[in-house]
Amino acid sequence: MPAPLRALLIALAITAAFFAGALYFGNHRGLGPASVRLPLGDQVASLTLNLGGQGVPDNELLRIAFDQVEHAYYKEVDPQTLIKGERTGLLSYLKDRLKKKNVAPILPPAAIGNGETQSIAALDQELAYARVHYAPLGVASGDLTQAALTGMLKSLGDPYTEYLSPQQIGALNEQLNGGDFGGVGVFIYQLKNGQIILQPIPDLPAARSGMHDGEVVETIDGSSIKGFSLERVERLIRGPEGTQVTLKTHPYKGTVTHVFRITREIIHVPTVHAKMENGYDYIRLSDFGHTSAAEIRKALLSGKSKGAKGYIVDLRFNGGGLLDAAVDISSYFVPSGTIVTEIDRAGARDSKGATGAYISGLRPVVILVNGFTASASEITAGALQDYKAATLIGTQTYGKGVVQGIYTMPNGGALKITTERYLTPSGRDIQHKGIAPDHVVTQAADYRLIDTPADKQLRAAKTYLDRFTR
Repeated sequence: MPAPLRALLIALAITAAFFAGALYFGNHRGLGPASVRLPLGDQVASLTLNLGGQGVPDNELLRIAFDQVEHAYYKEVDPQTLIKGERTGLLSYLKDRLKKKNVAPILPPAAIGNGETQSIAALDQELAYARVHYAPLGVASGDLTQAALTGMLKSLGDPYTEYLSPQQIGALNEQLNGGDFGGVGVFIYQLKNGQIILQPIPDLPAARSGMHDGEVVETIDGSSIKGFSLERVERLIRGPEGTQVTLKTHPYKGTVTHVFRITREIIHVPTVHAKMENGYDYIRLSDFGHTSAAEIRKALLSGKSKGAKGYIVDLRFNGGGLLDAAVDISSYFVPSGTIVTEIDRAGARDSKGATGAYISGLRPVVILVNGFTASASEITAGALQDYKAATLIGTQTYGKGVVQGIYTMPNGGALKITTERYLTPSGRDIQHKGIAPDHVVTQAADYRLIDTPADKQLRAAKTYLDRFTR
């Protein structure tokens, strides 16, 4: 089985949550510099989190979030929507937290005003009431604040705008940086029946121990994991570098058990899988992270040095990542011109041009796309299609034409806010529309088909390229 997405997939299917989108990072208003982008060459190894304000009061976190949404969201926001959202978030959390105590939580109506000061006062009122009346029942103030923040941002009805807890922002940071954690080097999946399946990554500890694809985990360090969540299993498998973990498994379609004693190492999961096949340079990109542009460049230059007759860039099931990575990667194929244009709610346009890192001689090029090619992937696919630098083969892409900013919070969490919509170089708005490929080749949306004899789309790409090499 080929190496699939780096994201953890539930039930072997991609969910909407997978589409992290085209991102940039910044600090919230009033706590540090204005929003800034982190271009690929900045030697930034992780998100720059402002953790110096751990003692900021809960109500100040709400004010920061309200202010950031008011100023950064790509559409006008009704303050009453945010207030009602906070209330819904608090009540939902309290009902779940107190149901075993047979307590039906209530919150008094907030005095909603029209001005920003009045709106913030209403937010404070809701949170203060919840804190005073339910903290004695064992509800932590910090949890109430996070529930309020979650409800506020959810009220916008935008699946890409949300509050990220410190744990969630850490996971996003890790994904965009390609890993760099203590582990054994496996992709982890969970089936609908709850089984946890492992797929070892070539050349990493699990693979070197002899583990094969499709091993179902029974125990970790002697303890059964039956009923455990994907995240819990992941935490158990990871650990400090140099320590050992023992995994008891059996094949997905077998009963013979295997025991693997594996020493953990610092794991960096590459975003690129590349190989030369039939004279073509095949490059599969799993996401647009901090290292992706450098990995793609290396793969392209390697293929060119080996006399590649053509190039296939596989963006199927790639849900996006960093906007700057999309611009950098597109620039390898486009010598000059606009790659993407961002438009904020005031209509101001910010065009991102080719970086000048063009690699000559990369022709012909095929981009493979499907319904799970989204956001940053669509920026690259759209740019190359507009400039006729590549031919798109596959099915209609997802249609995520908006960009998010990550704004750090003093508690270590962050706000992920949709700040702009974007257009392709020819002016196409793909939001909820997607990009139509030049040649439609239908195939089941199953990543397990990728780079196998049953991969009709890859076969179609090779057939198309053959026309240029006869």
